[in-house]
Amino acid sequence: MPGVLIAGGGSVGLSAAVFLAHQGVDVMLVERQPGPSIHPRATGIGLRTREILRQMGLEDALNAASVPMPGGGLGKIVTRTLAEADLGAAPPAPAPAGSPLSPVRPRGMCPQNRLDAVLLSAARERGAEIRYGTTLIGFEQNENGVTATLDTGERVTADYLIGADGVRSQVREAVGIATSGPGKLGNPLVNILFRADLSEYTKEQSFTVCDITTPEAPGMLVTVDNEKDWVFHHVDDGAAFPEERCQDLIRKAIGDPELNVEILSVLPWRPRGVLADMFHKGRVFLVGDAAHTVPPLGAFGVNTGIADAHNLAWKLAAVLDGHDPALLETYDAERRPVAAMALEQSLLRARHPELHWREAPEERAKAGVINAPVVHMGYRYDSAAIVGAKPELVSTEDLALNLNGDPGSRLPHVWVTPEVSTLDLIDGFTVLTHTGWTSPDVKVHRVDVEIPGLTRQGAVLVRPDQVVAWSGPREELQQVVRRLVRAGA
Repeated sequence: MPGVLIAGGGSVGLSAAVFLAHQGVDVMLVERQPGPSIHPRATGIGLRTREILRQMGLEDALNAASVPMPGGGLGKIVTRTLAEADLGAAPPAPAPAGSPLSPVRPRGMCPQNRLDAVLLSAARERGAEIRYGTTLIGFEQNENGVTATLDTGERVTADYLIGADGVRSQVREAVGIATSGPGKLGNPLVNILFRADLSEYTKEQSFTVCDITTPEAPGMLVTVDNEKDWVFHHVDDGAAFPEERCQDLIRKAIGDPELNVEILSVLPWRPRGVLADMFHKGRVFLVGDAAHTVPPLGAFGVNTGIADAHNLAWKLAAVLDGHDPALLETYDAERRPVAAMALEQSLLRARHPELHWREAPEERAKAGVINAPVVHMGYRYDSAAIVGAKPELVSTEDLALNLNGDPGSRLPHVWVTPEVSTLDLIDGFTVLTHTGWTSPDVKVHRVDVEIPGLTRQGAVLVRPDQVVAWSGPREELQQVVRRLVRAGA
């Protein structure tokens, strides 16, 4: 009997399986598709996601799967066809924002299909049972657990169920959780994954996005591996998109009627803005697109979803280990406001896309647009799992000002040694102090470096998800540990 059953095997569902299995929880994941998707639906894996995967010991594997960006890469370019693009005049993409504030050093971008391969391997290595070609067709829950019926005819009983089954989540519908938000946005699109040698036109440059404006084939070209694999987004006009039509559209977008194009996959999609009214009901929890569907500009969608799973996993593991089940109420309290902010910021970017691509702090402030690194990493929690939370953003522009050690924020990154970050010290509930302390309930690290929020005679209690749970005088620490760590034990 698994402790947790996960419905949905995309990036967020696989992440949840990794995080839970990493903490010794028995996990079963079911996914209706016959195997991992080859379609890279997202390419922007953020620094916070990379930090989380570093905590799982997966940073090297993620970097190995990532695609280098020669010369740092270009940002967004606009051209009639790729053949007519003046890449030399295009502005460079900004360096990964917040890099000095994080221990991770991205090798490049990591398309979602490559990320999923890393996650799938890691989940299985940690003991998670991953079943492709298997569908959850129904479930019941009571005060003791969840009993699910699979299309194989099996009935599986678990302590908890996680719905990671996407924007049309059957899990969400089955428990009767409503949604809000604008819903469908813009035109329906097709995402064409293709293989072609475009080196003649990219000239060893890379770009984040290329908007193609030719009336014959308008759309958006995105690199997958910067060598041979690409995606082209085109408006879905309701007609069929057979291989010949897709090849013709791509040749016109590139500006080369003789281009050799191999179509790998065609995926219809439509931007949406949806937020679940609650993120859990009873023993059923929602993560990723099942909880919030965010338009793509800003890359907030999959990154927010993986952070959902990271937040939820340690809480489920703690409750399964005897912690007060009230801890699970903090999942909605912490993650729903973060998802609401991500959705709002993505919708604002849809109206003001130029404010995402260039440095314009005053214009962003006027439009209510928060700088992307702050959306990705600077958010703060306020719940019963934090003592003395300070939930308000210190700055909507400067990530460093938000990562200042306040309770509710991500622990500041400081190099303790040339290879070890403060974030690397966090394994379960962890205390950082300058003067030392002992406890049978938490790990304790005496550090000599200066860390924002840690005074010489004080201490910082950090949660398993690297979030500051409390900071203050060391004489108050035992009481805080008893309240946050030993609750229900």
